[in-house]
Amino acid sequence: MRIGVLAVQGAFAEHIAMLQKLDAEPFEIRQKRDLEQPFDGLILPGGESTTMGKLLRELGLLEDLRMRIAQGLPVLGTCAGLILLAEKIANDAHTYFGTLPVTVQRNSYGRQLGSFSQTADIKGIGPFPLVFIRAPSIEAMGAGVEVLVEIDGKAAGVRYGNQIGVAFHPELTGNPAVHQLFLQRIEDSKI
Repeated sequence: MRIGVLAVQGAFAEHIAMLQKLDAEPFEIRQKRDLEQPFDGLILPGGESTTMGKLLRELGLLEDLRMRIAQGLPVLGTCAGLILLAEKIANDAHTYFGTLPVTVQRNSYGRQLGSFSQTADIKGIGPFPLVFIRAPSIEAMGAGVEVLVEIDGKAAGVRYGNQIGVAFHPELTGNPAVHQLFLQRIEDSKI
């Protein structure tokens, strides 16, 4: 299974390493020609969403990837990747892909020094260590959005059709369960 990992900025190397452990075939998406090869899913890593959004536009990747996601390409967005997917950003007038019907707020759990880890139950996985680094929060959700995990009564991970968006960094835990869930979702979509 070939998985494209957006590699213009952020924690893409950690996602690639996790996918390799699971015997998937990851490759880096850095420029428009990288989209010419076939792939079964997309990962949008954590990092700096404003920088990623700017580079997606400058490199001509934004509209092509938005169209593929809208047409059903399975996607996992972590932290900044969740922001890129969100239909609305509460504390920013910009949006990027806008394909996930949620409203997020940047840096909701604090700045870098406010980073923390907490274990919570993820639907379909069970207990999982959630690593939050300058994490966004999900403030509102549209119809059909399924909550996968909550922290203090707020959604920290959701699924909507072909999209999974989480506010935390599963790639930093050493636990492959979220990536396995994503790969299983891709397999299920082929049936």
